[in-house]
Amino acid sequence: MDENELTLWINNLTKANRIVLFYKNKRWKHLRREVLSDQHGECQMCKDKGLFEPATMVHHIKYVKDHPELALTKSNLMALCDEHHYQIHHTLVFKKQLNEEKW
Repeated sequence: MDENELTLWINNLTKANRIVLFYKNKRWKHLRREVLSDQHGECQMCKDKGLFEPATMVHHIKYVKDHPELALTKSNLMALCDEHHYQIHHTLVFKKQLNEEKW
């Protein structure tokens, strides 16, 4: 699958609410392992604070649904621990909700 086909496939998965199929794809699983290895299995946000926490997640800095063309781009990926991954997604959802309702 070339990059244009991949982007179209991801767009279609997103529209159908089936993005989980992307995360089960061999290319994603392989790249995920590479990123964890390249970043030494360390949460990059903890590392920035001088701490060590094992990374369990690989986070898309620019989200797949908004930037499917970057879904398999290493520079768009960051190894994170569960806590930081949770914080990123839940803080953004909360802030987005506040902004939309203008509170």
